[in-house]
Amino acid sequence: MSAAPDFAVMGWCPGALRPMMSGDGLVVRVRPLGGQLTQAQAMGIAMASQAHGNGLIDLSARGNVQLRGVTEPTHPPLIDDLRRLGLIDDDAQAEARRNVLVTPFADAATDDLAIKLGAALTDAPNLPGKFGFAVDSGPAPVMQDIAADIRLERAADGGLILRCDGADLGARVSEAEAPAQAVALAQWFVDAGGVTDGRGRMAALIRRSVMPVGALVGTVPPAKAVAAPGPGLVPQGALVGFAFGQMQATTFAALAALGDLRVTPWRMLLIEQARKMPDLPDLIVTPDDPLRRVVACTGKPGCLQAHRAVRTLARSLAPQVPQGCLLHVSGCAKGCANPGRADATLVATPQGLDLVLGGCAQDAPEVKGLSETAILARGPF
Repeated sequence: MSAAPDFAVMGWCPGALRPMMSGDGLVVRVRPLGGQLTQAQAMGIAMASQAHGNGLIDLSARGNVQLRGVTEPTHPPLIDDLRRLGLIDDDAQAEARRNVLVTPFADAATDDLAIKLGAALTDAPNLPGKFGFAVDSGPAPVMQDIAADIRLERAADGGLILRCDGADLGARVSEAEAPAQAVALAQWFVDAGGVTDGRGRMAALIRRSVMPVGALVGTVPPAKAVAAPGPGLVPQGALVGFAFGQMQATTFAALAALGDLRVTPWRMLLIEQARKMPDLPDLIVTPDDPLRRVVACTGKPGCLQAHRAVRTLARSLAPQVPQGCLLHVSGCAKGCANPGRADATLVATPQGLDLVLGGCAQDAPEVKGLSETAILARGPF
């Protein structure tokens, strides 16, 4: 009989109107419309982070911006500031429904499609808190490795398809009908029994061989995916990363001074139209930076469920991680920073650090109760 997990699964993600308590205060997640922030909006977020939080800003794997260290008294004035910037939905329910991830390399048609999808979601059924949509309809998909339950993508011939996460094929849709069809697919998910105890994901339903019917039947494969780029110059501007996806508000403001920003699902920012890489401290600006081979959660004291601080250890171990490998250092077995598999995963427990090879944080470890000294001496592989 397996032991009970030593962590709690919340089943929902924080928002701005419905923040989540953490070890360093409330986490307030801002969902930029279409993943885009004007210079004024980004500057305003940085100022609000300093005025109402602790000045730390996270980038989430859902392409959102999180302000940390907000308190109960500072939350209302923070919302007022964000509302003046056009970053707040009408209510928490509307905010939760607008869980739409957009490719940072979107053209005008993709941006327009994302806006129309967001508007159409007002008619969507009640969905699980983590249920999300991806608009990945650039020239080729770049977000197939990013969790999203319903996907709008390009087929090899350039046409638009609507695809369930976990399914190989998608249904052809026109640009005009795509938003309504995405809502219809969400309704099918609910009607087909995809929601259990308020939770559920599309891929789990597809694994049960429950497939859409009628006009939603998948018949067309998506175009071949393109690997997500690393930090550096791209045709759309400059991509910059951050250790563990976190930065100071002053850094966020400095980047905003260089241009409009797009938030990516790879915990990087795209500075639109930039023609050279920014020269600022604490940025990851090259694809081969060792810190790109390590992921780590907030850990203690920022997370209430973590058993210890993990990011200092992760930073120290980064140079030991071989090219092409991934090390995940998790404050508990929940594994928030990397729910999938990694070449090596270190999981903090009350007794020390457990080592999992080729699995995820919740898998059985090869070695239990290692000290940080032992890990640094032997390496994680």
